[in-house]
Amino acid sequence: MDIARAWVTQDPDPETRQELQALIDDGDVSAVEERFAGTLQFGTAGLRGLLGAGPTRMNRVTVARTTAGLCAWLKQEVPDVVTRGICVGRDARINSDVFERDVIEIATGAGIPVWSFNDVVPTPVLAFALLELRTAGGVMITASHNPPGYNGYKVYWENGAQIIPPNDRGIADEMQHAPSADQIPRLSIDDARANGLLRQADSLRDSYIERIAADASHSKDRADVRVAYTALHGVAEDTLRKVLARAGFENVHSVSEQAVPDGRFPTVAFPNPEEPGAMDRVLALAERIDADLAIANDPDGDRVAVAVRGEKGFEGLSGNDVGVLLAYDLLRRYDQPGQPVVISTIVSSPMLGPVAAAHGARWEQTLTGHKWIQNRALELAQEGFSYLLGYEEALGYAPSPAVRDKDGISSALLIVDMAARLKKHGETLLDARDGLWREHGFFTDRQISVRFEGADAQERMCAVVDRYRDAPPPQIGGQPVVRMLDLERQVQWTPWGVTPFSDLAPSNVVIFELQGGHRAMMRPSGTEPKLKYYFYATAPAHSRNDLEESKKQAFDVLERMARDLTGSSGY
Repeated sequence: MDIARAWVTQDPDPETRQELQALIDDGDVSAVEERFAGTLQFGTAGLRGLLGAGPTRMNRVTVARTTAGLCAWLKQEVPDVVTRGICVGRDARINSDVFERDVIEIATGAGIPVWSFNDVVPTPVLAFALLELRTAGGVMITASHNPPGYNGYKVYWENGAQIIPPNDRGIADEMQHAPSADQIPRLSIDDARANGLLRQADSLRDSYIERIAADASHSKDRADVRVAYTALHGVAEDTLRKVLARAGFENVHSVSEQAVPDGRFPTVAFPNPEEPGAMDRVLALAERIDADLAIANDPDGDRVAVAVRGEKGFEGLSGNDVGVLLAYDLLRRYDQPGQPVVISTIVSSPMLGPVAAAHGARWEQTLTGHKWIQNRALELAQEGFSYLLGYEEALGYAPSPAVRDKDGISSALLIVDMAARLKKHGETLLDARDGLWREHGFFTDRQISVRFEGADAQERMCAVVDRYRDAPPPQIGGQPVVRMLDLERQVQWTPWGVTPFSDLAPSNVVIFELQGGHRAMMRPSGTEPKLKYYFYATAPAHSRNDLEESKKQAFDVLERMARDLTGSSGY
């Protein structure tokens, strides 16, 4: 309670001060403990949490101390940060404008120039801008696809990619040495502008549109496609429509009631296009207008979901479907010197491997998150490889070197462009996907997430994973386990013993490789209190009839693996 009272005295936000003071006055020890049980940690995509008072929530104190830590670390690691500055953007979520102002005032108060936008901006535009401006870093205020009660703080480094160790740890350490929020030096917006420390980045919106539109094929061998689109109350609507129009695609119809940015997300329970029901309105629109495609961006525009008109109505493409199709299309059109490289995460489909091999490309795998994909891409570029695509199964694709993060806008453009070229020849994205399955085998996957509640959620999730790493099962779903990779302890287990494994950075992930090319894995989420399970099954196929039989075989294996592993976890 003493710690909570001290928090109240430094909190500049009257709403969270009142919230916490009420809990103190009521003597609600458990509620106070929950808010002070730790601190938000840099996870898969920066800081992210529920809005509210205390160090385990997103609030102005958390933002202020994080910004102070970031500025201190940048000054230590990037000596010319005071001339290069940082770039800052925000989405339309609750308090995003307030948090952005705090970042600007504290960064300029530390003598670091800030490039900012006059209004909300998609995350890919912010990521593009900081590369174009050659800033020393960047901050995006967003919680991406989380429910309306969340917000977040995404940090980019001078290389244009999200931070990885040791920079995340360095910032966190500096945060611990930061003064209380009310003692951190600030400049008002007016003073920062008058001193030349606040600069406008809005012209970079048009530069982004021009650059991304240039990535389309602009082929004469493509048909007109009709697109139904929704931004899910997010910030991508205007930018996506301009990119598509600049590339020659103007037959785009929006869900009007979801087109205006609104951080309350009034028409969707969960603004994540992966969630059941999130795309209902755009699918209904697609049916009404006889569209070829239904496309949804998430609220900050860095993810995209796609559904395609098929023989039985609209069929949604999985994240792996889209990732593999994008890679296939980019690889078959690649005509530059240097060996191309495509990258996916360990929780994405292994189908990318044979597709890459068929085109003479290198396939790499990284830990979950585009921070790992893009930093690995930069390393491979130093070795002479030509980066084409990085993707993760959670609807995140990075097909342009102009943005070193996932980009739902450039990905949507390339999907529309590919669909237009296929339509010219009487085919769809579904036909292209099925063709790849017949060539390389049928691959299917399934993800199961189990939500944990309470202040000890992280501890309980980790305990479940620890039980498996301590006693690896000999089989899962009737399929023998031939190898288990423990990325946290950096070891691999086989029936013949335990040996070191250091191909990937340490992370709390356990991967089971099964006989027949199947895989299963488990990890605690880096952004939500969820324990995530991933299952992958495969079967060869060479004809339409073979494909149907292969699907049955693979689905059966998938179901047995999922039932076995999740049923024996014991929450």
